[in-house]
Amino acid sequence: MADSSFDIVSKLDHQEIDNALNQAQRELTQRFDFKNTGATIEWSGDQAVEITANAEDRALAVLDVFKDKLIKRNQSLKILDAGDPRQSGRDTKITVALKEGISQEHAKKIGKLIRDEGPKGVKVQVQGDELRVSSKKRDDLQSVIALVKEQDYDFAVQFNNYR
Repeated sequence: MADSSFDIVSKLDHQEIDNALNQAQRELTQRFDFKNTGATIEWSGDQAVEITANAEDRALAVLDVFKDKLIKRNQSLKILDAGDPRQSGRDTKITVALKEGISQEHAKKIGKLIRDEGPKGVKVQVQGDELRVSSKKRDDLQSVIALVKEQDYDFAVQFNNYR
């Protein structure tokens, strides 16, 4: 019987993030507390979002609105890497980087956790910025998924290609 397997990845759902950003933009134009504050949120390349407002507290409020929209669209806030507010002329800007992929050190940490605490007979392979977990028993794979979900990593974790 062939081994069953799945991948542990940290991927962005660009469509859902774009939808959340568009909803945040719409809310900024409609809310009274954002009137005449110059508050905007927009893409800055493919992997970052730029927030601009005329005061630091307004820029942070825009960031909170964006986070709310991401949560409603089932996106983890661990994908966000918000920089500190900085002055740019009369405006305050916040650059929010979007994190994707599992670094080598995090992959090694997850692999060690699975080997140490997971069921016997489970194999882990690092493949670029994702991990492939395989085993002869599907029940073992389910317990590995539960084990990894219990951990609190500083990056978003998804499981796909379950075969």
